Amino acid sequence: MASESKATVPLTLPVLPLDDEVVLPGMVVPLDLSDNDVRAAVEAAQAAARGAGGKPRVLLVPRVDGTYAGTGVLGIVEQVGRLADGDPGALIRGIGRVRIGAGTTGPGAALWVEGSVVEETVPEPLPGAVAELVKEYKALATSWLKKRGAWQVVDRVQQIDGVGALADNSGYSPFLTVEQKVALLETADPVARLRLATGQLREHLAEQDVAETIAKDVQEGVDKQQREFLLRRQLEAVRKELRELNGEKDGEESDDYRARVEAADLPEAVREAALKEVDKLERSSDQSPEGSWIRTWLDTVLELPWNERTEDRYDIQGAKAVLDAEHAGLEDVKERITEYLAVRKRRSERGLGVVGGRRGGAVLALVGPPGVGKTSIAESVAHAMGRKFVRVALGGVRDEAEIRGHRRTYVGALPGRIVRAVKEAGSMNPVVLLDEIDKVGSDFRGDPAAALLEVLDPAQNHTFRDHYLEVELDLSDVVFLATANVLEAIPEALLDRMELVRLDGYTEDEKVVIARDHLLPRQLERAGLEPGEVALEEASLRKLAGEYTREAGVRTLERAIARLLRKVAAQHELGDRELPFTITPEDLRALIGRPHHVPESAQDPAERRTAVPGVATGLAVTGAGGDVLFVEASLADPETGAGGLTLTGQLGDVMKESAQIALSFLRSHGAELELPVTGLKDRGVHIHFPAGAVPKDGPSAGITMTTALASLLSGRLVRTDVAMTGEVSLTGRVLPVGGVKQKLLAAHRAGITTVVIPKRNEADLDDVPAEVLEKLEVHPVTDVRQVLEIALAPAEVAVPVAA
Repeated sequence: MASESKATVPLTLPVLPLDDEVVLPGMVVPLDLSDNDVRAAVEAAQAAARGAGGKPRVLLVPRVDGTYAGTGVLGIVEQVGRLADGDPGALIRGIGRVRIGAGTTGPGAALWVEGSVVEETVPEPLPGAVAELVKEYKALATSWLKKRGAWQVVDRVQQIDGVGALADNSGYSPFLTVEQKVALLETADPVARLRLATGQLREHLAEQDVAETIAKDVQEGVDKQQREFLLRRQLEAVRKELRELNGEKDGEESDDYRARVEAADLPEAVREAALKEVDKLERSSDQSPEGSWIRTWLDTVLELPWNERTEDRYDIQGAKAVLDAEHAGLEDVKERITEYLAVRKRRSERGLGVVGGRRGGAVLALVGPPGVGKTSIAESVAHAMGRKFVRVALGGVRDEAEIRGHRRTYVGALPGRIVRAVKEAGSMNPVVLLDEIDKVGSDFRGDPAAALLEVLDPAQNHTFRDHYLEVELDLSDVVFLATANVLEAIPEALLDRMELVRLDGYTEDEKVVIARDHLLPRQLERAGLEPGEVALEEASLRKLAGEYTREAGVRTLERAIARLLRKVAAQHELGDRELPFTITPEDLRALIGRPHHVPESAQDPAERRTAVPGVATGLAVTGAGGDVLFVEASLADPETGAGGLTLTGQLGDVMKESAQIALSFLRSHGAELELPVTGLKDRGVHIHFPAGAVPKDGPSAGITMTTALASLLSGRLVRTDVAMTGEVSLTGRVLPVGGVKQKLLAAHRAGITTVVIPKRNEADLDDVPAEVLEKLEVHPVTDVRQVLEIALAPAEVAVPVAA
């Protein structure tokens, strides 16, 4: 059965307004009579009481923002006197709810209204749900009062039996807002009012629990910090005493890592990681091996130049002048570095230094034969840019940890070579030379080339993470220059991350300039000679480059010059040579012996390799640059019964297939070419490539083998001054090959004057130096027939023996 409330007993009462305050039935409150409205209401109630007898009665109505509530409380003025502070006041007790009606008139200056008392009834005994609600409210109220220490009030609350009176007791709660109290006042149903009061009290207790938990956590944190501070001071005092016992002066130990980390200019993430390690170090004992590992790690981190950078030299003309002064030739790499500096300068002027966390580094791969200046050009690049230079030798490296570092759990762990290079440079934007990147190997310890993928990727290396450091290192501003001799030895994924610059070797003119301007002054100093004491004529240098040292680079040329100067210096010390002395081409043989490389055109016709039919001159590319390759062919005597094709010279599968194609083409087109090929059916064909200890492979000797076989069958000699390169097909087409520039440079060094290349390689002639092209007669061809017309000399007499 539900509780009931109904309005009865009409009353006429003076209104006592309560600004931002609410009085509920059952409450006894003191009110200040200094307020005019309060004093007028009390005086009007006193005047009415004198006429009717009894105590003065007023209507307590909440006034929120100037608006009166629709329900008030009938109040009895128990006493009028002085408050504790001496001001006039009245003690008023709330009796019951009054529903306010229309306004009316009455004595005094107060506002009079008509109202009716709201009577409340609750069934007896209380239903189960209401009894549980009463029990819950008393428990919540008791819990709240005990937290505040109001033990006397706890007994009073427990003694309240009425449902409505228990709900109205919430009026004393200081945590309720005026709106919440007005809601309690206007809820006439006692059970609904108690449910509302219970909910309000429950929410407050929940908020109080959260606030207490937060305050407790804050206090615990403060206590922990104070305790940690105290313990650290005690630890410092203990260490100080131990140092004094060991005879060490206070402050002599340099492992105050916390102060060093806080004083260092470190990135935020690195600083946090370093402070964590310092915490571990301070907790570990001096005998613990972990302490030495942490110290080594902290030393490495503190020595890295996290925010150190050198200013780039943006004098483009000056940089180009430096490169030209230190290196002759190598125009491609010089242009690339000049372009890089020009772009950096423009980006710097427009405030585009860092984009997406990445800076404007570069990754260049310098590929070329030994001795062409790949390593020295890297030093010149650093000099031209005004950056620090570091060289990282990768030849023979087989351990992935050499690149990415070891895990710190291993004894003797170290960071990788990249981190050590940055540390050695002392700046975050050095020029790092990765020397001999094609000599990197792999075994059970991992693949170092795979570890280089992140280092050399401009899209990733701004967050490079070394296994030893385990913090991010920005490598995006580093200029990486990688050197290699053989392009095919570099993994495809690694090569894709680098910009390829080929250094295909020097012409003879460039070698003479290099020897005169760079090699000779350096070797004079090393031989202890003054610049004017020994001189080499340009003709001597040219003969040294052409006949004594046939190579793509200049290392052997420098050794030959050094040998000459040593001979002259020794002869001078023995009294056999007067200084100054000028070395002429005629003096070379007496000083360092006979030439090792005499051009075929300079030899006696009877001594040339192509002096017999069946020998042709080809062009090839090796790890040492371009080279001249001879092909020899012979036919077996039909009486021996040996048939088929024999290949010697350590040939690869591709070259063997090219020989099969050349033989098949001649067998099928012999009649058309007027070659006596009928005898090939019963006679064995032998093709040999001299320098049999050197492995050879590739399709570019196809037309050379075809020419050698055609020369053998026709009895016509191959022209001494002709060399060729190109792949041959079964139909006689000449297909394109690679390395044309290196091959033409090799032909020029060997004294060749006529070169046959595939027509589709004609565009590669743009890369060949102009002085080389002037001395070569280049024939682009599309068919083997054109090759034979150019290469084979006219037959002086018929050679029927070949058939």
